[in-house]
Amino acid sequence: MDTPTTPDVDAVVVGAGFGGIYMLHTLRDRLGLSVRAFEKGGGVGGTWYFNRYPGAKSDTEGFVYRYSFDPDLLQEWDWTSRYLDQPDVLAYLEHVVDRFDLRRDITLDTEVTGAAYEEDTGLWRVSTSTGGTLRCRYLVNALGLLARSNVPDIPGLDTFAGRTVHTNAWPDDLDLTGRRVGVIGTGSTGAQFIVAAAPVAGHLTVFQRSPQYNVPSGNRPVTRDEVDRTKERFGEIWDQVRGSVVAFGFEESGVEAMSVPPEERERVFQENWEAGNGFRFMFGTFCDIATDPEANAAAAAFIRRKIAETVTDPETARRLTPTDLYAKRPICNEGYYETFNRDDVELVPIRENPIVGIVPEGVRTADGVLHELDVLVLATGFDAVDGNYRAMDLRGRGGRHIDEHWTGGPSSYLGVAKAGFPNMFMVLGPNGPFTNLPPSIEAQVEWIGGLIGHAERTGVRAVEATSEAEAGWSRVCREIADATLFPKADSWIFGANIPGKPNAVMFYMAGHKAYREELRAVADDGYRGFLLDRAGEAATV
Repeated sequence: MDTPTTPDVDAVVVGAGFGGIYMLHTLRDRLGLSVRAFEKGGGVGGTWYFNRYPGAKSDTEGFVYRYSFDPDLLQEWDWTSRYLDQPDVLAYLEHVVDRFDLRRDITLDTEVTGAAYEEDTGLWRVSTSTGGTLRCRYLVNALGLLARSNVPDIPGLDTFAGRTVHTNAWPDDLDLTGRRVGVIGTGSTGAQFIVAAAPVAGHLTVFQRSPQYNVPSGNRPVTRDEVDRTKERFGEIWDQVRGSVVAFGFEESGVEAMSVPPEERERVFQENWEAGNGFRFMFGTFCDIATDPEANAAAAAFIRRKIAETVTDPETARRLTPTDLYAKRPICNEGYYETFNRDDVELVPIRENPIVGIVPEGVRTADGVLHELDVLVLATGFDAVDGNYRAMDLRGRGGRHIDEHWTGGPSSYLGVAKAGFPNMFMVLGPNGPFTNLPPSIEAQVEWIGGLIGHAERTGVRAVEATSEAEAGWSRVCREIADATLFPKADSWIFGANIPGKPNAVMFYMAGHKAYREELRAVADDGYRGFLLDRAGEAATV
């Protein structure tokens, strides 16, 4: 049978979270292309559809955890607390989908299991979990940074007689009230779950691998007047966000920590501790917490003192106190350390006292203690950034799987394109910006849309990043990361949470403003670093 040369649709979008929703809207409603989006979940929302665990919320303030592309949308959607709980974020995304009539082009309960580039036709052949296939000219993967669950390899995990759940697949029918609950993991997800579960569980056992620098979130209700005043300022707010480093909606500091007296440092730390938010504490106090060891040590020491002041039992406080650099993704939660003052919450430090196995009754640790449980919660995070790409049968030129390209770690050009994969784009691909995600998603989606629109207008058959451009971008990301303290800490942002995963730079850490400037410069230079193939006559820019 001859291979079809006419696409079924112009574009396929994989995923219907923040990235996929806006990508569908951009390609269909702004460029006039025919588009089909696929979502493996039973509803839209991506991360916010699957992560329904108790306490799930964004740790970005709600007024900037949203789209900014439509002024009317900004004005019509309200919020009632400083941070948005999972149901609030999901309701918002469902509203956006309905507002722009996107559901008719989204196929739910359908996972894209494979995609292969056909060099003879210049089309992508996309395969789905329902057995269907279709061909398209453009493939955009909006798979999510934090979407593929990391399930630890613990002996006996499948023998547990109680309920085992991962926070990324929380069931609707699970009630923790009065139950003996164990949770493995104390990252952002684990911390949120711990604070929410402790008051309802009969007993909560926290299995902690790494103590965390956890600052208060400052979460509270917001008034109608606050919402209205924020809406009046959205123009200047979003200008500030786009011109900032982390895009969290606060002014980042330009002051070096060691340039002020100790008492001034203490005042600034205390002021931001009271204001709340992890990124604010790292980037809003002083400009060099993430780059200067002495400044970092001062911030870390302040948080350690707060732990000692808050946790009443000295041994529990010791176990909760980090001793490494303050150089992981900053997290925040209201009442985290206070939770460990409860009589019904137990902390088990599994680096000192490892889990040796799981049995039907619960978790056994190296000291011989059997921690009897009814529910075991895996708050063990994600195979971040590239996990979902590797899980797909994703093949570019010559039938080469993405794994063959990423043997030393994932790479891209600008976080949106990959050499060897023509007309394939990524939203939040490897080496994209390390920021509040919705603003970066908007920047990438609009840039991808601009490039596809350019190709459509100028008769370009295939758009492909060059190997040289990709290698150059990887070097830039490595150089920027190495100028910070982040690579010196074991963290998921470098793949350290996955056994055997190569340590690799997976983010562009120069900030949102610098990233947008990079995108603009490449576009203004005729899409420098891309091979633009016009009906077989390729031009490298």
